[in-house]
Amino acid sequence: MPKDTIHAKGVEIGIYTDDFRNEFISLTDIARYKSKNPFIVICNWMRDRETIEFLGLWEELHNPNFKPIEIDRFKSEAGLHSFTMSPEKWVKNINAIGIAVKRGRYGGGTYAHSDIAFEFASWVSAEFKLYIIKDYHRLKSDENSRLSLNWNLNREISKLNYRVHTDAIKQNLIPPELTPRQIHFTYASEADLLNVALFGMTAKEWRDENKGKDGNIRDYAMINQLLVLANIESYNAILIGQGKSQSERLVLLREMVKVQLKSLSRGEDGLMV
Repeated sequence: MPKDTIHAKGVEIGIYTDDFRNEFISLTDIARYKSKNPFIVICNWMRDRETIEFLGLWEELHNPNFKPIEIDRFKSEAGLHSFTMSPEKWVKNINAIGIAVKRGRYGGGTYAHSDIAFEFASWVSAEFKLYIIKDYHRLKSDENSRLSLNWNLNREISKLNYRVHTDAIKQNLIPPELTPRQIHFTYASEADLLNVALFGMTAKEWRDENKGKDGNIRDYAMINQLLVLANIESYNAILIGQGKSQSERLVLLREMVKVQLKSLSRGEDGLMV
């Protein structure tokens, strides 16, 4: 952390993400454009009633576990000379997810979801915000190009390894007397073994939770998950050949998933799961 950096008018602004979908931008770095004491700048912004209303609405839209009563209390107090607010106070009292306080000498500070960070940048300087957005778009364009190539490559690798996986099933788990229906069930059961080991759910459970989405659970996997999927396909083929039961294999596969995802999350290319 931080995962990437935006460059705006000579200021470096850190970004990190945990899921490829929600990016958090450093408010501390943005505030340095205005003052050498960025914490004070952030706290002054958070004292404003309009800011409290904006932050509260963001949490209401995105956070099912926020505390609306506390937000109402802050709204009633905002604007008073005695009212104070800080990132830590907001997160603790609201159970907020839109703002995060990170500790550490390198990359530490106050971060906020990009929606909130751009709002803060407008308050700091409309001109500075435009420079931030310009370089942010450049970063996203580069990243999307790179991720698209990597994702497609790893998806193809997992498909190729799946052939190794199905061959092992055919040779070791499908006796000649099985009916076509039983054969189909065996393949599906082994595919779901991998799904449960990696994603924590079966294909059907994913479809039930994501009605209306095209494709399957693997089409929505992240890059690190696809890398691990290719590995556990090969490993499961070996375990099948060793005569391990499905329950035994699930335990071994799940352990492998945990170890590999943890290692990949610290990868040099910054890809995270």
